[in-house]
Amino acid sequence: MPILAWLIAILLLGLVGLFLPTYGGLARLAAWREIRQRELVEDALKHLLGREQEGRHATPQSLAGTLNISPARTVKLIEQIESQNLVESRGSEVHLTPEGERWALHVVRAHRLWERYLADEARMPLEKIHGEAHKREHRLSEAELDMLDAAMGHPTRDPHGDPIPNREGKIPSQPAVPLTAWQAEGPVRILHIEDEPALAYEQILAAGLRLGQVIRLIEKTPARYVLSDGENEYRLAPSVAANVNVAPLPETEMALKGALPLHGLANAQKGEILSLDEGVQGFTRRRFLDLGLTPGTLITPELGNFFGDPRAYRVRGTLIALRKDQAAQIWVKPV
Repeated sequence: MPILAWLIAILLLGLVGLFLPTYGGLARLAAWREIRQRELVEDALKHLLGREQEGRHATPQSLAGTLNISPARTVKLIEQIESQNLVESRGSEVHLTPEGERWALHVVRAHRLWERYLADEARMPLEKIHGEAHKREHRLSEAELDMLDAAMGHPTRDPHGDPIPNREGKIPSQPAVPLTAWQAEGPVRILHIEDEPALAYEQILAAGLRLGQVIRLIEKTPARYVLSDGENEYRLAPSVAANVNVAPLPETEMALKGALPLHGLANAQKGEILSLDEGVQGFTRRRFLDLGLTPGTLITPELGNFFGDPRAYRVRGTLIALRKDQAAQIWVKPV
């Protein structure tokens, strides 16, 4: 009899745990399904926005392929977001409504701000930030996103060079073209590195190319592209080089001959800060500016390190420490 009573008590506890309104098993399952459905809707809106920005339009087939769901489930999803006035079907094409575009831009903004945070502050490897940002992009409200944006100093581009929409949904222009379409001579700056397909992106990173880098195309054949930054050469297959987008240097920057990264200064050699690298965004740019690392400021390496990193610099009467990878993003002119 005591065993039976224990079994009944355990069964009752299990039922209570299952049906609790907030923390019960069924409530948790319902909450998970609601979150998953929201993620699916937002991923669909992002797909539609990407297609429209490319001058194309999404179809049920393209949605099913991108979201990896069945055609029947895709039809139900389209019906759901149509009922929410987020999309409208026109024949075989699916188009965003103004409200759907606003929501899609919110998700894109969240994704790119998270990528900026993960790269700058969490120092996550670049090849891993896309997947992590995709997990987090669905979690922030508009107010929380504004706070993250402001805390990072309103960065304009993510670590791949993609423009970050502002809170009004405006996207900065992107003048870059694929390296394979570049015809003129002279130096160019890397403004965007496409992160898909992942294999091509990993090859670009492994070669040592980075956002904001100034390079020159020195050889172009059907088999390879050879690039140089004045110190190193980089070899890419044409299919990989197509994922590197470049733009010509502004005339003002072309005139800055003799500039070198901060870590290139010798001990006790003064330098005048000319600019921060284009790749410096988010919290890192804000921290540099807070330290007084602004154009026109004098800076001097003072103390070395037995291991070479970090190195001490005197700026505005204060001694600061910078790692070599940070000093490489600050351009100076020896004085």
